[in-house]
Amino acid sequence: MTYKILIVDDQPDVRMSANFLLSNQGFDVCEADSPRTAITLLKERSIDLVLLDMNYTSDTTSGAEGLSFLKQLKELEIKVSVIVMTAWSSVDLAVNALKAGAKDFVEKPWDNQRILQIVKQQMKVSDLEKENQALKQQQNENQQSSQMVFSSQAMTGLIKQLDRLARTDATILLTGDNGTGKSSIAKYIHQQSERNDKIFVSVNMGAIPESLFESEMFGHKKGAFTDAKKERIGRFELAQGGTLFLDEIANIPLSQQAKLLRVLEDGEFEMVGSSQTKSTNVRLICATNADIQSLIDKGKFRPDLYFRLNVLEVHVPSLKKRQQDIVPLAEFFIRKHGLHYSRSGMKLSHGAIKKIVEYQWPGNVRELSHIIERAVLLAENELLEAEDIHFKSQKAETNIETELEVEQATGIQETTENSAVAFMPLEEAESHLIKSALTKTLGNIVESARLLGISQSSMYRRMEKHRISKTDLGQE
Repeated sequence: MTYKILIVDDQPDVRMSANFLLSNQGFDVCEADSPRTAITLLKERSIDLVLLDMNYTSDTTSGAEGLSFLKQLKELEIKVSVIVMTAWSSVDLAVNALKAGAKDFVEKPWDNQRILQIVKQQMKVSDLEKENQALKQQQNENQQSSQMVFSSQAMTGLIKQLDRLARTDATILLTGDNGTGKSSIAKYIHQQSERNDKIFVSVNMGAIPESLFESEMFGHKKGAFTDAKKERIGRFELAQGGTLFLDEIANIPLSQQAKLLRVLEDGEFEMVGSSQTKSTNVRLICATNADIQSLIDKGKFRPDLYFRLNVLEVHVPSLKKRQQDIVPLAEFFIRKHGLHYSRSGMKLSHGAIKKIVEYQWPGNVRELSHIIERAVLLAENELLEAEDIHFKSQKAETNIETELEVEQATGIQETTENSAVAFMPLEEAESHLIKSALTKTLGNIVESARLLGISQSSMYRRMEKHRISKTDLGQE
């Protein structure tokens, strides 16, 4: 990463000397002959550090103009590290500058090694501050290591392919049915890459309201819009140096696709409410279960964005095509959920193994995890028997869908004491229905929305409104 340094001094020879010194060390250097010019540059460009002379035309000793500049940075909420310098040694001025927000202080004429040491040290401190801020914002994200469990030939070949691709920085598009484990595959790619010591940021694109797309992806400045009470780092900046995983990529509204395309093409973006252009350095992985070519044909997805995302396409096979993985995965989920619910030591009986191997698993790995979790919770003994494994029968699901469709068409709903939503407050009833639909469809957003007679985007908005996630329902 090349750091950008702004030298602010009214003496051309001083600026030239500092520019020469810092440029030779690999820094990207620009100059300003006054604090006013410097403020203009800081509004237009992203600067990492300012080397600021404290005295200009007003006088030669007070440092008033330099202090005024530091005060203005705070008022404008321009976040940049400042090292101040003056030809006049003054302890009071140094203390006042540090109180006003400067990070360090040097005297003119400076010692080259000394000023380089201070600049490099400040860059390290600045990097740590940014990393801490990013980690704090990311603390609610799922950062657990992704463990791959497999023994089938299909997955063995896929993992070999992923190991090769992970070492590159190429954009990868993961395709496959719902619940096949694309998010776990994305984490695995990150862990095998050269960026594995950096952050992994996952974003469900379908869950972002269209009005908040830019804020979520690129961040916003304080006051950029009504609810922007403080500055927020966007996902591209949050994932700087690491991996950004965009799940359900086909759900990006057409109106926002051009904004994402611009970042992918130029590697640049602006926070909402800011004119400063920032650069991004992330490894991009995307995932979808949709037929994007069909969406392109219908005019719902930009072909140029698809070409950018589809540099390398990796298809994740469904669970029915990797039957050898069913038992190892089931045993993995037994350990995982057993640990979570304090029911360790549970095992599958021969009857239970036979039952899960013969099942077709339309919900794939996600359905397997959900069913094993229920079995772990409800089983009376440590040995899980076949009767502890409960599948949703196809007939039952069809009946449920038919009943819902009839209710939606007629406006008639059950209001007996046994009804789950009878006499509930409206907000609570809506939340209950959404959770029920997600449970019945094993977390399938599209099917849940269809059951409830609403659009997919409406489903996501209501999930966000009630703070419902697949994790809450035992989905992954």
